[in-house]
Amino acid sequence: MRRPCRLRTIPAMIRDKSANKPVKKAAPSFRRERALIKRGVWPVAGCDEAGRGPLAGPVVAAAVILDPDRIPRGIDDSKRLTAEQRERLFDKICATAQVSVAVASRSRIDRDNILRASLWALKRAVGALPEPPRHVFVDGRDRLDTSCDCEAVIGGDGIVLSIAAASIIAKVTRDRLMCALAQDCPGYGFEQHKGYAVPEHLDALDRLGPTVHHRSFFAPVAAARAKHMPWTVEPVQDLFTVTEVEVQVETSVEADLPANL
Repeated sequence: MRRPCRLRTIPAMIRDKSANKPVKKAAPSFRRERALIKRGVWPVAGCDEAGRGPLAGPVVAAAVILDPDRIPRGIDDSKRLTAEQRERLFDKICATAQVSVAVASRSRIDRDNILRASLWALKRAVGALPEPPRHVFVDGRDRLDTSCDCEAVIGGDGIVLSIAAASIIAKVTRDRLMCALAQDCPGYGFEQHKGYAVPEHLDALDRLGPTVHHRSFFAPVAAARAKHMPWTVEPVQDLFTVTEVEVQVETSVEADLPANL
């Protein structure tokens, strides 16, 4: 005998059309910093960088020690904010917190690679703070080689308020630098895309070739350099090319063969 099938009711919030709207992520909090303060650990800094992905320009790292009694409202991951919001918060953070910035140049990126250059800039930013921190939160997977405790937080700019503040400082500083570079390199649109690989930037690279501010080993830049400045591209030896090698084979080879052969 079959048992009657019980239908599970679907919650109203799922049936509601509004459930199809994207869920807003929670804003970063000061919870981790306060937990350390309660244990007597202070100052606590957050650090983040801007500019790992672009084809041109430097990487900018920032470190921030927020004042627990004067935290500006509205701090969030810089990617969730408009340019106007970032600019306003930049001024408020600088007015109420301890802030430092370090820049890894294009030449350092070419020499060390983008990851090492970013970590170098982050470490420099922490070391440049007016007051040495006793604990550092850094966005990402990699901890920094600092004299104090360092905790890496994946997605930290959306979780830890100090990291979010640093992301705003780094982003605004780098955007201003790219706008300045745009005046020296007209036609590339640095003031618009800030060096990222958008179609407009790729088109300018193809038409005009790379500038001294472009990162040499990023694939679109290397392709543009080969097109516009082929004499600067070093030929790479093909390891699979077959070369003629003279081989001498001796005809008289002694062998211990059976007598019946």
